[in-house]
Amino acid sequence: MKILLNNDTTHKKTPLAQAVNVALISASILALSACSQNDSKQSADPAAEVAQTTTSTTTDVQSAPGAPGIDPTWAFSGKTGIGTSYEPYVDGQYQSSVENPVSKVWFSLAQGILTETMYGMIHNAQLKEMQFIVTGDGFIDTEKEDTISTIEYLHQDDQGRPLSLAYKVINKAKNGQYQIEKHFFTDPNRDSMMMKVVFTAFADGVTPHLYANPHIDNSGANDIAAIEGQALLAYTDNADSSVMTIKSDVAFTQASAGFVGTSGGLVDLKDNGKLNNLYQTTSSDNTSVGNVALTAQYPTLNQAQGENTLEMNVVIGFGADKQSSLANADATLNAGYDKVLSAYLGDDKHIGWKDYLASLPAINGMSSNTTDDGQLLYTSALVLKAQEDKTHAGALIASLSNPWGDSVSAKVGSTGYKAVWPRDFYQCAMAFLALGDTETPKVAFEYLKKVQVSQQTPEYVGTPGWFLQKTHVDGEIEWVGVQLDQTAMPIMLGWKLWQADVLTDAEITQWYQDMLKPAADFLVTGGKVKLDWNDTEITPPSTQQERWEEQAGFSPSTTAAVIAGLIAASDLAELAKDGQGEEYLAIAKKLEASLESTMVTNNGELAKDNKPYYVRISPNGNPNNNDKLLDNNGKPGLDQRTILDGGFLELVRYGVKVANDSVIQNSVMLIDDTNLEDNLRVKYEFTAKDGSKIPGFRRYGNDGYGEDITTGLSYAEKGNTADQRGRVWPFFTGERGHYELALAKSTDTLTPEVHQQLINTYVQGMETFANEGMMLPEQAWDGVGNATRYNYAMGQGTNSATPLAWTHAEYVKLVRSMTDKAVWDFYPVVADKLKN
Repeated sequence: MKILLNNDTTHKKTPLAQAVNVALISASILALSACSQNDSKQSADPAAEVAQTTTSTTTDVQSAPGAPGIDPTWAFSGKTGIGTSYEPYVDGQYQSSVENPVSKVWFSLAQGILTETMYGMIHNAQLKEMQFIVTGDGFIDTEKEDTISTIEYLHQDDQGRPLSLAYKVINKAKNGQYQIEKHFFTDPNRDSMMMKVVFTAFADGVTPHLYANPHIDNSGANDIAAIEGQALLAYTDNADSSVMTIKSDVAFTQASAGFVGTSGGLVDLKDNGKLNNLYQTTSSDNTSVGNVALTAQYPTLNQAQGENTLEMNVVIGFGADKQSSLANADATLNAGYDKVLSAYLGDDKHIGWKDYLASLPAINGMSSNTTDDGQLLYTSALVLKAQEDKTHAGALIASLSNPWGDSVSAKVGSTGYKAVWPRDFYQCAMAFLALGDTETPKVAFEYLKKVQVSQQTPEYVGTPGWFLQKTHVDGEIEWVGVQLDQTAMPIMLGWKLWQADVLTDAEITQWYQDMLKPAADFLVTGGKVKLDWNDTEITPPSTQQERWEEQAGFSPSTTAAVIAGLIAASDLAELAKDGQGEEYLAIAKKLEASLESTMVTNNGELAKDNKPYYVRISPNGNPNNNDKLLDNNGKPGLDQRTILDGGFLELVRYGVKVANDSVIQNSVMLIDDTNLEDNLRVKYEFTAKDGSKIPGFRRYGNDGYGEDITTGLSYAEKGNTADQRGRVWPFFTGERGHYELALAKSTDTLTPEVHQQLINTYVQGMETFANEGMMLPEQAWDGVGNATRYNYAMGQGTNSATPLAWTHAEYVKLVRSMTDKAVWDFYPVVADKLKN
């Protein structure tokens, strides 16, 4: 087993670094002594507190000009890594104690650098990015743009499977004059994270500068930056602001705080290669806020003198005030690289990521049904668990990213995908269960009550029971559309947990009464809904929004979930001795019988020989007419019969239809038609690592949720356009793999050879879409149109959202299905009761 735990013990600071430390240690002690004196006099306003301390350590405080700086944005969303510490539950919650402190810090990596880093709740970003600016003879480089980056996991077993979310990133300068090695992980015992740096110069006069762009408390427009001794601090002008502190165990030679694009360190260095416009703070009186940057210059390296390597640990500490932020940073630095990394992995004193993986009884057996020895499977287990909030246990988010973040304004706080959708949530919970983790899906299921609409939902008027479209992890309402699949899936999840003995008869009966019965009742009757902008009447099975949150009407994928949810509810009602279960079953059977009349057409222009097929959605339940879908994402709505969507495969997955149903197979044939023009085409082919062709699928024809094919601009970068195009979503390769497994089973053709071919095509297919950090994206480049500023290669994840929890969950479930030779999301009770 290859576990790199103690490879730091042989590292020594260079003579130059030692000299600089000795020269500056007295000044640092004096500055920090002043800090300590001020720490004992806590202010109610952390911004005022930091300003007071900064003023006390210098007699000439210079505030940076140029407020508020350029407009802030988020970072590139194609993450190659995410991380946080593993924390065990205590009685189904995250409970911090002296023996078991809970660290609430998450980070992401993209383009070779540290990007959005969160503290507190999982959506609460504090940092946009941190990288090095490197100057030398004739060049001024930014690490993000001027290096070639590679990434690997610090902890791997003999099969190359990651054992923790700790990373080694190596960035090699394009000009060949330096290399930067960085290790990233969080401190499980504190609200801080560590970045170990080994900076090597291959020429004389190479100077590294650490450059950080804070976005405190989820916005980049209200920040203040300050230099305090050997600490870089950032906070906002709000009284309850979080505070971020950056420190290292090698002293910087000088530092500056400024506004991005006007007086920040990058602008200063780009001028003449020198950091010579030094500012102590961006606001000495806390009135000047904006998009700020912190820049710290480190010793110049000279290869000829044998002083070409700088090694140091950089720590980012967070806190609700300056004192706790500084304390966290100092404590992590004092603990040192080896101890913090060992705790992160897990050792005799700490429960860490390797212990979580060891708790998953199914994962090793599942690994034999992959084509990469389980590397992506292990990664997926880690990634899914990392995307859970630690204040609100069980709150599973969609992605630790902001879609197309580097073109999205950060002037106002935005959760992006760092939020709860019950549909994505269901996928993740089922993946945990597939791995053999019974604790996380149970806690997650119990969390769902927080996002169910009731008479206690603030400002809500109408029928209760449905689940909110999108919320923050604390339940704060963000989007308020009604999506009937998101109301059915909690029922489905509860039934699965009961069947798996995760919930006892008594527990599921109580949950049926408290949460699932109101949801089932809403699926039957619908009713009046009035919340925020949403003032409507819901009449199931017509949904206000289907699973892509864009269209109203009769949706095959939504109705598949509604039927499965109602039949699961009928089974639970029988256990609870509730006579309403007969009504649930009767409605489910009626819906199944009406599928073809409300969602199947045989006279559209795509129909071949008048063979019936499923439309994406029928606005009015009349699929044989020319009703147009709504305009969306810049695209004009088209005739419902021209739009194909693989959502009908959910009918097979849940047990509503058999895989060899003739309408299902007709619809599959149309989905596979690669002769359709690109706007309506769904299927594309990609090349796997073994050279074989594997399939990828778009959400549906005429999808505009993606980059502009003419200009190459990101989605809605300058407003929606008709040339935007949604790309291939890798989890559809998994959905198709599930269908093909079900088809082979239903036709009794699942031979060992066919089984292996399914693995080679669909499991390997999903593995093909993983990036170098084994993160699976929301969307992958399909080769159509302008390859954008990033010059995407075929199959490469785009800047939409990576990692997407749903994609990782679908991969886990596909591998479990191939292991069991049975579809993991199948509901036998649905198939059985629809037959009788």
